[in-house]
Amino acid sequence: MSPSGGGASSRPGALHQEDRPLKILLGVCGGVAAYKAADLVRRLRERGHEVRCALTPAAARFVSPLTLEVLSGQPVYGEEYLEPGRRGQEEHIAAAGWADLLCIAPATANMLSTLALGLAPNFLSTLALAFRGPVVVAPAMHSAMWEKPVVQENVERLRSSGVRIVGPDSGPLASGEVGLGRLSEVLEIVAVCEACQAPNTTRSLAGRTVLVTAGPTEEPIDPVRYLGNRSSGKMGFALAAEAARRGARTILVAGPVALATPPGVERHEVRTALEMESAVQAHAADANLIVMAAAVADFRPRTYAPEKIKRHQGTPEIELVPNPDILASLSHLAPRALRVGFAAESALSADEAARKLTAKGVHLLVANDISRADIGFGSDQNEVTIYSPGAPPMLISRRPKAALAEALFDQFEAALAGANREAGSDRG
Repeated sequence: MSPSGGGASSRPGALHQEDRPLKILLGVCGGVAAYKAADLVRRLRERGHEVRCALTPAAARFVSPLTLEVLSGQPVYGEEYLEPGRRGQEEHIAAAGWADLLCIAPATANMLSTLALGLAPNFLSTLALAFRGPVVVAPAMHSAMWEKPVVQENVERLRSSGVRIVGPDSGPLASGEVGLGRLSEVLEIVAVCEACQAPNTTRSLAGRTVLVTAGPTEEPIDPVRYLGNRSSGKMGFALAAEAARRGARTILVAGPVALATPPGVERHEVRTALEMESAVQAHAADANLIVMAAAVADFRPRTYAPEKIKRHQGTPEIELVPNPDILASLSHLAPRALRVGFAAESALSADEAARKLTAKGVHLLVANDISRADIGFGSDQNEVTIYSPGAPPMLISRRPKAALAEALFDQFEAALAGANREAGSDRG
């Protein structure tokens, strides 16, 4: 595996060499998160893209059209179809014909319903109805609204029609509460927009099955307490999304995280390490590629207290027993699959990486540095090093996790192709 492999040499903040600048129509809906549209325009233009904005009437109350006009360098589309100096053209048709990509961020519950039903009550929705290219939608709303079945039905309808849904994320909401509904990070939205024009959109993994594990496990102590870790699941979910985008049948075994299922992904929710082991065992034999990105607890309490342990009873003694090593078991469960392990390490020498590759029976080991606060756990950014037998370590520099997933899958596909060549020569 060469250090100059595809995707790994891209610099954060720069377009991939094979990519071209996009003409992006940014639709902005009325919600508190509309203020982030200004940063999104700035980030897209920093990366060389041309941006034009279209605001709903409600959005114009949250963010000034003049602000977006100054940042984009282009007039902002509003409710007027005919504007002075535009020679009487139909603005929604002209705008739809100009753009390579339509991105709506933030998208309100009202806009999700409007798009799903093919309605056109305002300029932005009329433009969306006329647009024929790729569409990226980043919802943002209160968690109570996002969780409504009718909203989820509309989201699934959009996904099934090819719309790429980004987020929402968990975090502080405008109400002061914490929940699922926060607009995804701006760089995450940028990465998804750019992924729409990547050369590997040709469904290069069609006909393959990819199994991904993501998130933490929770090992219950009593009804209210558990042993766990800080994994957010974002990296694993980004990997699953990338596998599905490349056309693979994608099976995601997810620990307890508040993340939306990526489009086209078959999700199986688990809580404990034993439940994750069972789910992996059920699907590993069918997989061509297994990516173990979950942070599985190494130990669990030997006994479970059916009632809450009371503080006044004194400090409890909790005996721990080891959990199964799911990663190490894969060489027997799926001997023909390409097996990839993830390792969260504060320091990892080449010798220790080689030992882990052998002990775990994996073809690739992806390590990230947990001593850094700006990447990894809970962050939307990550930086990893790939280790493989007989090859020098490969650093994939810091970038949004969606972009990192793309670079990683370039390497996974190269390894799959190499394994197929070796298998063919063995048969010959």
